[in-house]
Amino acid sequence: MAAALSAFNAKLRSHPVLNYVCSTHFWGPVSNFGIPIAAVMDTQKDPEIISAQMTTALTFYSGTFMRYSMAVTPKNYLLFACHVINFGSQITQGYRYVQYWHYGGRAKSLEAKAKSGLDQVKSEGNEMLKDGKEAVNAAKDKLTK
Repeated sequence: MAAALSAFNAKLRSHPVLNYVCSTHFWGPVSNFGIPIAAVMDTQKDPEIISAQMTTALTFYSGTFMRYSMAVTPKNYLLFACHVINFGSQITQGYRYVQYWHYGGRAKSLEAKAKSGLDQVKSEGNEMLKDGKEAVNAAKDKLTK
């Protein structure tokens, strides 16, 4: 049984593409791609939930391992791409954090939410006023009959 597995592994590893797919140079970056995918998805969320500490840590992590992926032999371009995407996403998140908390983004966001809430209250009030007028007119019509 061990000889059969060894023979299968040797045959599998003899093909360059399959050898690469069976290596940690492939599966490491593939499993690591969850971080940049989550970071790209987070760029669509409210900037209030961004953690400055985590964003800073992930920026330095990606920058460090971007360099590491080119220092190993053979160069790991898939890992490099993973960290380039993550680095760019974290820089974007950092910009959004600074813009929101330090350059007036929060005030603008709260102002926009307040205006939309006011508009909603006005429209609901107008609907209630219209319904009330209709009820009064219906009552008048009943009384005059």
